Amino acid sequence: MGGRCALALAVFSALLCQVWSSGVFELKLQEFVNKKGLLGNRNCCRGGAGAPPCACRTFFRVCLKHYQASVSPEPPCTYGSAVTPVLGVDSFSLPDGAGADPAFSNPIRFPFGFTWPGTFSLIIEALHTDSPDDLATENPERLISRLATQRHLTVGEEWSQDLHSSGRTDLKYSYRFVCDEHYYGEGCSVFCRPRDDAFGHFTCGERGEKVCNPGWKGLYCTEPICLPGCDEQHGFCDRPGDCKCRVGWQGRYCDECIRYPGCLHGTCQQPWQCNCQEGWGGLFCNQDLNYCTHHKPCKNGATCTNTGQGSYTCSCRPGYTGATCELGIDECDPSPCKNGGSCTDLENSYSCTCPPGFYGKICELSAMTCADGPCFNGGRCSDSPDGGYSCRCPVGYSGFNCEKKIDYCSSSPCSNGAKCVDLGDAYLCRCQVGFSGRHCDDNVDDCASSPCANGGTCRDGVNDFSCTCPPGYTGRNCSAPVSRCEHAPCHNGATCHERGHRYVCECARGYGGPNCQFLLPELPPGPAVVDLTEKLEGQGGPFPWVAVCAGVILVLMLLLGCAAMVVCIRLRLQKRRPPAEPCRGETETMNNLANCQREKDISVSVIGATQIKNTNKKADLHGDHGADKNGFKARYPTVDYNLVQDLKGDEAGVRDMHSKRDTKCQPQGSSGEEKGNPTTLRGGEASERKRPDSACSTSKDTKYQSVYVISEEKDECVIATEV
Repeated sequence: MGGRCALALAVFSALLCQVWSSGVFELKLQEFVNKKGLLGNRNCCRGGAGAPPCACRTFFRVCLKHYQASVSPEPPCTYGSAVTPVLGVDSFSLPDGAGADPAFSNPIRFPFGFTWPGTFSLIIEALHTDSPDDLATENPERLISRLATQRHLTVGEEWSQDLHSSGRTDLKYSYRFVCDEHYYGEGCSVFCRPRDDAFGHFTCGERGEKVCNPGWKGLYCTEPICLPGCDEQHGFCDRPGDCKCRVGWQGRYCDECIRYPGCLHGTCQQPWQCNCQEGWGGLFCNQDLNYCTHHKPCKNGATCTNTGQGSYTCSCRPGYTGATCELGIDECDPSPCKNGGSCTDLENSYSCTCPPGFYGKICELSAMTCADGPCFNGGRCSDSPDGGYSCRCPVGYSGFNCEKKIDYCSSSPCSNGAKCVDLGDAYLCRCQVGFSGRHCDDNVDDCASSPCANGGTCRDGVNDFSCTCPPGYTGRNCSAPVSRCEHAPCHNGATCHERGHRYVCECARGYGGPNCQFLLPELPPGPAVVDLTEKLEGQGGPFPWVAVCAGVILVLMLLLGCAAMVVCIRLRLQKRRPPAEPCRGETETMNNLANCQREKDISVSVIGATQIKNTNKKADLHGDHGADKNGFKARYPTVDYNLVQDLKGDEAGVRDMHSKRDTKCQPQGSSGEEKGNPTTLRGGEASERKRPDSACSTSKDTKYQSVYVISEEKDECVIATEV
């Protein structure tokens, strides 16, 4: 259990290390040249107090982000960003390592906590500052030059050199991506840390694979290699070179089973068996049943077989016979040799020695001489001293009489599909295209003529070659430059033009931007051409007032829209707000005005009766108690509704009389606020006030009735009501 927990802990630690670290992108700034000391807008840099004119105190902003087909200098910098201190004035070189400023170290490092994707986008901005403490990068007026590029980069220790030139400035820099310690592979995603403990015994290869130490094996090199020959099933070991036997097995290599206890003349194939040997029987193989073993009756190497009950049989070797194989058989007894040949007895065979002039196994054939011309195909015959002859065959033939033609192509000496041609005394290999040599086993080097152009790397094939082209070139021989317009970077119907190693978009009318992706205000006639690499250099052009004005107008329109939205929301909330005192189902009205509306704060204004349209012609305006009939007097006793007796005067007289009556008929106990505003009455206060003196309330009604304009303070509408 403890071993499993330890192994799980080791795996967790390895995974944790993989999460927190992988590799680092290193950017080395080497040299920056600004000969004229100008900003990107062609203005001189303000060097500050005591500094010469046009002296650019230069610092850099670096942004590393994911690969973009069109690189945007704006955040976010997905892989990291850095701002250097002021590194020099105008033109300067940067050494490796830590400089005079401890806040800057060359190269600039961007650590990665995940697998390196192989591609990236890089933005390097050179900016000017008046003060070393002011390193803000947001002000475009500070920009000297900007580099925006994307690259493919493989993991390795070698630096990739690059030079960015913008016409007035040059920036020389280099970069690389290296794996952190214990990380390997193309994307630094393979984690391997050498160890020699209970959790593993290994080192790491070039690709991060685990290389077990001598004497260890397994996925994590935790299994020791036992003694050579140790049985894999019946033996094991805790340390390299050991061989410990499992239960039931023994021996140096644990390949001998342990017999049943007490077994004397038996063997076993599995532990605790007792298989009796020949001639022995019984439970412990201690009973002698083998007559052959003890008496050995068979002779001359014969095999004895026990047949039980003390009997046996002998199996004789060839050339012997008899019950115990004691008699030898004479193979020459029937005299097999002919023509006077002598016979020699052999074991289970014989041989004949033939006299001169005869040959064959039993000398049955008569011997020929050279006079008989036995040699074929031009073979040279020579007689032997003891009879017979021999043939010396010409090239291309073999056999006793040179009767066999030698086929030099029968052994297939030609390789790689070559055709073999038999020339009689030799052979010739006709090679396939792309091969050479006697046996066509040499591949012709198709790269010998250096077919790859523009620095391409050639790889030899079979009657062929392939070129690995450098960036910027393509084709079989790397002779065709890569078209910058191939992927149609220009939008909105723009026309793409090639200019060396870059492209230029000729925008349609009404569009602008590096790739014509922005809709612009109406411009004077004529195509707009934007250079991707020189869009930030100015080149003496006018300041983009149109773009700035368009941005300001958009901001103002956005603010006006927000204000309109706030006003609409407030109006909706006021309409949805419930009344202070909801109507309780009263049906009594005064000139179409609900009782609940009359209870609200009202303002009373005097208006001539002749100026108001009579909306209730059936009302009795000439009675003595007109106010009592219409219900207003009973509900608002404090309101003097006979304010005007005669409206023949002018409007000034009406206002003067109205003011006098307000002063005369001021209710007792009114506050100062009410004195200051005699024309305003609130329904809540009117219900608590006492009825005024009779002099103010018992005036006789005339044909001219007072008209009150009742308005709610919070409502915008005005309700005119006659009393």
